[in-house]
Amino acid sequence: MRIKKKRAPFFGGWQELMTLAWPLIISSSSFAVLNFCDRLFLSWYNEDAFRASLPAGVLFFTLVCGFMAVAGFANTFVAQMWGANDREGCAKATAQSILFSGLSFFLLLLLVPVGLQLLRLSGHAPNVLLMEERYFRILMWSGSGMVLSSAIGSFFSGRGKTFIIMGCNIAANAVNILLNYLLVFGKGGFPEMGIDGAGWASVIGAWISPLILVAFYFSKHNRREFNTLKMLRYNSVLFRRLIRFGVPAGVEWFLDVAAFTIFVLVLGRIGEIAHIASNIALSINLIAFMPMIGLGMAASILVGQYLGRDDSKNAQRIGWLAFRIGLSYVALIGITFLLFPIFYAKAFTGHLSSSVSLNELMHTVRILLAILAFWGFADATALTLSGALKGAGDTHFVMRFRLIVSWGILVPAQFLIVVVLKKGVFASWACTLFYITILAIGFILRFRSNRWKQIDLLDRKNRQKTIIPYEV
Repeated sequence: MRIKKKRAPFFGGWQELMTLAWPLIISSSSFAVLNFCDRLFLSWYNEDAFRASLPAGVLFFTLVCGFMAVAGFANTFVAQMWGANDREGCAKATAQSILFSGLSFFLLLLLVPVGLQLLRLSGHAPNVLLMEERYFRILMWSGSGMVLSSAIGSFFSGRGKTFIIMGCNIAANAVNILLNYLLVFGKGGFPEMGIDGAGWASVIGAWISPLILVAFYFSKHNRREFNTLKMLRYNSVLFRRLIRFGVPAGVEWFLDVAAFTIFVLVLGRIGEIAHIASNIALSINLIAFMPMIGLGMAASILVGQYLGRDDSKNAQRIGWLAFRIGLSYVALIGITFLLFPIFYAKAFTGHLSSSVSLNELMHTVRILLAILAFWGFADATALTLSGALKGAGDTHFVMRFRLIVSWGILVPAQFLIVVVLKKGVFASWACTLFYITILAIGFILRFRSNRWKQIDLLDRKNRQKTIIPYEV
């Protein structure tokens, strides 16, 4: 008697990963292009506006990113439910995230005074601080649009429909870039608004994407196949699980970005050259950083889908594959940072005032780009493997680890180096490089440990014991 061999689980490998990832990479890269153009236009317009754009913009994102992470965590629920062939479950999970994004609108407005006070504590020059405050106030009106986009986008990205995400983001960011140019410089009949124009362009762009996604989400096809309209209601079980697993993801992202924001704010205390050079280098680094966000999202989605099919072995394989692809990309970008630093820097330095020593500025930017060439390896590691861990629902570890490293190492060290010891910009950057390296090592060890495989995100064990449908 012949024994029929069990078919091995399907593993799509790099083709499956990149088919899913490249629209997300292009989507996140479009944000890199947007932020690059935003800061580039402001560097052409006014030196103070350029200096104000990074601290205010990073602080704004710090206050918004936690809400985006909670709303976007529906991505993991959708991925695992899609893997388990639960179509209505996909819509139910997305609905809880949409409801959460509505709540975020009021919470974000309450954070405006907090952000303004933090800017005033930075010690920046009064003329720069005034622009930072105006820019920050305007940007906060775009926050809930970004949260809603994360919520509805989870319905598509969790099922691997990343082309829709890409198309919406490219359209929104293209409008944003065009309005940036028109409103900053007063072109095409628009008033010249400077940094205020850049802010209002961002607000308009931030609301375009979720409005397009809403139209797709409630399309006739999705209403019929997923019951998206009928499922748009509060579900206590799913909402609690979204909060239980999503809030740690939101706190983790907030703590990481907040720690980085402190790094950006203290740079302004070192001096004008350090402030401008750091703004330039960090703007250039978006080329390496933002695509890794897309790759990390793809790793999170596929890990979730494989675990939804109860295939932890291939979930692990896809995580390591994303890690290797990420390192290969940042290696190529890092080489260009080392070989062509002047090419990158000249895009921002053509309109700077004569009070700034151009030779000293270029020298500083060159060294910072060299640091970024090595920084990218740790960044890619942290983004891809933390994404894979979050796809498994291992959000509590990611949150605790980032809390310990960012607020136990980076923040105290930055205050010690810059405020107490009065060290320069290179010491501050070296400290941040050390912090990111520790993060990368920690996520490597965690992913290797396999503890994330034991997490039951969808509570399958209890559902099977009680035989109660999930839509309780």
